[in-house]
Amino acid sequence: MQIKDRIRGYLPVVIDIETAGFNDKTDAMLEICAIMIDIDKEDMFYPKDVCHFHVEPFKGSNLEAAALKFNGIDVHNPLRMAVSEKQALSKIFQAVHAEIKTQECTRAILVGHNAFFDLGFLYAASNRAKLKNPFHQFSTIDTVSLSALYYGETVLAKAMNVAGIEWNDTSAHSALYDTQKTAELFCKIFNTQQYS
Repeated sequence: MQIKDRIRGYLPVVIDIETAGFNDKTDAMLEICAIMIDIDKEDMFYPKDVCHFHVEPFKGSNLEAAALKFNGIDVHNPLRMAVSEKQALSKIFQAVHAEIKTQECTRAILVGHNAFFDLGFLYAASNRAKLKNPFHQFSTIDTVSLSALYYGETVLAKAMNVAGIEWNDTSAHSALYDTQKTAELFCKIFNTQQYS
């Protein structure tokens, strides 16, 4: 089986975005990670390529102090090596477009924990950058719903515990770590569910 045959021609891409608030129109995107998913010869899902960027707040964006305290991001730290939204999304979209073509998929579908949140920020940023977004405009695969169904949990850390996936609270709220763990969770659920 190929990835295109599993989810209606969609390429699943796990996304996590760390932000400076909850409003995708006014609050800054600060970090983004994308991990593409593939299927091996045994029809098992696995995480594939990783794209990860620290992002500069867009001009005039809002930075909520409570959000920065929660995710621990120091936007002024030069060691972040932050790039613009356009640079980050251009690289991610280029990789996703290439994988869509390679896998003969129709488009990408965002996989995320509270996926609507990440999709909103992804579209707001791509609109600001005037980039063609390869992700479905409103359909997502939300691991919150999947976790509720399979494990009776909606909080990522708790779902990981029930699923038997290693979780480190001190590493959480990094886009890279959260995306890696969400990808593991997604693959475990999809590999558990038989499909024919």
